[in-house]
Amino acid sequence: MSGLSGCSLLVVPVGRAARGEGTPEHAPGDDDGGASDRVALGAGSAWAATAAGLDLVEVCRLARWRAAAGTSLPVHGARLTGDPRDGDGAPVRLVLLGTGSGSARDLRRAGAALARTARGLDRVATSAAADLDDDGLRALAEGLLLGSWSPPRTGLQDGPEPAVRTAVLLGAPSGHERALAAASTAAAATWRVRDLAATPSSTKTPVWVAGQARALAARADVAPGSGTLEVSVLDEEDLAQRRAGGLLAVGAASQHPPCLVRVDWTPASSSPPPSEAGERGRVVLVGKGITYDTGGLALKPRESMVAMKTDMAGAAVVLATVVAAAEAGLPRPVTALLPLAENGLGAASYRPGDVIRVLDGTTVEVDNPDAEGRLVLADALALADAELDPELLLDVATLTGAATLGLGRQHAALFTDDDALAAALAAAGEATGERVWRMPLVDDYRPTLDSEVADLRHVPSSPAPGAGSVTAALFLREFVGQRRWAHLDIAGVGRSEKEQHEVPRGATGWGARVLLRLLEDLA
Repeated sequence: MSGLSGCSLLVVPVGRAARGEGTPEHAPGDDDGGASDRVALGAGSAWAATAAGLDLVEVCRLARWRAAAGTSLPVHGARLTGDPRDGDGAPVRLVLLGTGSGSARDLRRAGAALARTARGLDRVATSAAADLDDDGLRALAEGLLLGSWSPPRTGLQDGPEPAVRTAVLLGAPSGHERALAAASTAAAATWRVRDLAATPSSTKTPVWVAGQARALAARADVAPGSGTLEVSVLDEEDLAQRRAGGLLAVGAASQHPPCLVRVDWTPASSSPPPSEAGERGRVVLVGKGITYDTGGLALKPRESMVAMKTDMAGAAVVLATVVAAAEAGLPRPVTALLPLAENGLGAASYRPGDVIRVLDGTTVEVDNPDAEGRLVLADALALADAELDPELLLDVATLTGAATLGLGRQHAALFTDDDALAAALAAAGEATGERVWRMPLVDDYRPTLDSEVADLRHVPSSPAPGAGSVTAALFLREFVGQRRWAHLDIAGVGRSEKEQHEVPRGATGWGARVLLRLLEDLA
């Protein structure tokens, strides 16, 4: 355990034992009342128990600790014999880390718990990585990195304690570098989403986000010769020339004009022969980028506005994903489109009853100015279909409260007509912990979007059928042509009311990891 040198904390894993393993099962009437589940000491636990002179199984039983994933148990008073700090400073403290069943989901939660336990320390050691395969190691490392994030702060007061600076993975398997690199890339993408979504809207204007896109692309760790990462921006004048009426209408009442950012990852080997074009075609990711949403003339209550700085989370997700794809050197070309606007309130606000013309010429009758996200997405989806010839088109948006009511905050709502794409996204969601639930595109509801004065209504006519997330997806489908397409409504998962495992309070960063894993699987 020479890796303990310089460490003040040793974290050892304890999992839930399968029947017949670990401690004997307690019968009702035992002194713990049957509350203690059987535990299995993980790698490194036996050494720590010997060094500390403790029966760690008994410690767990007496504490009624079940080793549930994402929980920890400090072992107070433990001093490790042979401690390299003996006689020179404080001894190494011992904490038990619950790894649950050892699944990727449980290991990710364990990694986040490790980050919280070690917050503020310079260096900790853990044997939780010993004997893990690549998927398990990646999940543990992702959780550790995700749990280390703190929101950006403004002001003179100190923020929360910084995350641990160095975590020593004792007994990590040989050849683990690739798994750790993948975890770092995925977690960094999520951090970028969180940083952008958590930034106050007093700073975060559409032009500011465009500047952040340029800065991220310039700083991206792209291997020389692997490809190019380029950013271009359509400003308000460009949007007017293209008749991008959705973005222009939504952003009309704000002092901060709208824009549309395009970020292209083009790998050096992105020119396959025609026979392979379907396998290596461009993926286009579109993200809703409302930098603040007052609701416009359909003014939101104050309570509903508080979280609206995160209403551009979809744009942050697709930006972080394309940058991560470039850093990972993925062989498939990827484009991110960020339609950015602030839905303000003023004399220039667009109104119920207005008819606007989006980029592909479709006229849309406005009903609810607080349903602005689908209008800016319509422009971007139409641009992708007309100009980028995507083999796959996906959009991500904090779009409807109905998605939150239907699925809560554990699953994003997935809409697609493509069974294979739905299965691929579901698999990527399970692998990353960013889970999706496929919802129906009910064609019987489509006539409620017909208008008497325009090609479409952007919300259903009265009486509405309900199913607000379904009808929103049906509206978006009108602008994707014949492309393979999926829509992810992340209104429920894009923000959180409390910290839980690897998910922080506020901006969660949900979406970058599932999209990146999908791109990896496609590659």
